[in-house]
Amino acid sequence: MATAATEEASGKVVIKNIGLLLSGDIDKPILEADTIVVMDGIITAVGKFKDVDTEGAKTTIDVRQTCVAPGLIDSHVHPVFGDWTPRQNQIGWIDSTMNGGVTTMVSAGEVHLPGRPKDIVGLKALAITAQRAFSNFRPGGVKVIAGAPIIEKGMTEHDFAELASAGVTLLGEVGLGSVKAGYEAKEMVAWARKHGIQSTIHTGGPSIPGSGLIDKDVVLEADADVIGHINGGHTSLSEAHVCELCEKSSRAIEIVHNGNERVAIAAAKAALKLKCPHRVILGTDGPAGSGVQPLGMLRMVALLSSLANIPAELVFCFATGNTARIRNLNCGLIEVGRAADFVFMDRAQHTAGRNLLESVQLGDIPGVGMVMIDGLVRCQRSRNTPPATEIPVIVL
Repeated sequence: MATAATEEASGKVVIKNIGLLLSGDIDKPILEADTIVVMDGIITAVGKFKDVDTEGAKTTIDVRQTCVAPGLIDSHVHPVFGDWTPRQNQIGWIDSTMNGGVTTMVSAGEVHLPGRPKDIVGLKALAITAQRAFSNFRPGGVKVIAGAPIIEKGMTEHDFAELASAGVTLLGEVGLGSVKAGYEAKEMVAWARKHGIQSTIHTGGPSIPGSGLIDKDVVLEADADVIGHINGGHTSLSEAHVCELCEKSSRAIEIVHNGNERVAIAAAKAALKLKCPHRVILGTDGPAGSGVQPLGMLRMVALLSSLANIPAELVFCFATGNTARIRNLNCGLIEVGRAADFVFMDRAQHTAGRNLLESVQLGDIPGVGMVMIDGLVRCQRSRNTPPATEIPVIVL
């Protein structure tokens, strides 16, 4: 299902009978509430059913004592155009990922475009085109924040100012182009930051032809806003160097599915030990040579919860509210004024866990029973997750 971005929710939606409400806020990951009220795609109330105005609802959803969480945000994807990836020649990967609970994706560069331009005029044109295209078109309703140019030697501050004035808000992974030295990257990252463009740096060994090793010293010198795939994409730096990055940098710590799982666990544990769990964000780094991972975000939540022994409700914050705050997105948190982007989940049928959080802590992914974006139901029972024990019902 592909939709134009101009499609907007209208009317009042009441979501009631919530058994577990995950907030996305790492300082208070579970809310004592059982009802959410939405108006025209925006959350207007969160509380107990008896205390909020539920009259006049156009749509009422009975969650049947299951879990509601903010829609997952994949902090690291490589889209091209529409819902097609040439890397795996696959159509429908974004819609399929929505069935895994993802409602927003952030581009780390449109690097897989066949014949991707590397001249300065061409790379700017591609970034602006991608930004415009995904602003106008949402595969499966997913919000794809795209248009992330791969920086190349020869760019000047004027180029970054021009990109910003055209609506570009992201840089693609620093290091995937010809700019690989720390001092060169630092200057361009600073220009981008000055003009309101957020930067991400490649970390670890090469991933595609033309990329190369970006080691800890380059990452620290460049000082990009996000330490991209700190656990490698695919090949990781040493565990010691990754932990050093967590300690010496104050930037976001991005952990991805298409990286080293052992180092992913070490990075998450390091962040908790350093008392900075708010810096941890999650992504898939797909599509890539590893393929497309519709359940990659849920798999990362289960991995970190079960093997790093981090409470599941905190890891869901890594995948939602942490990313929303670091990426300046109006979603990812269940609070008044935020976009009504939700994933409705329950424990998978026949899991050993007694409830959703326990099942995730044991390493099982949950079953998705419904996904809502901007107050509109985009899918009901997921075609990709294991079946949820209970699923929400639209009663009006």
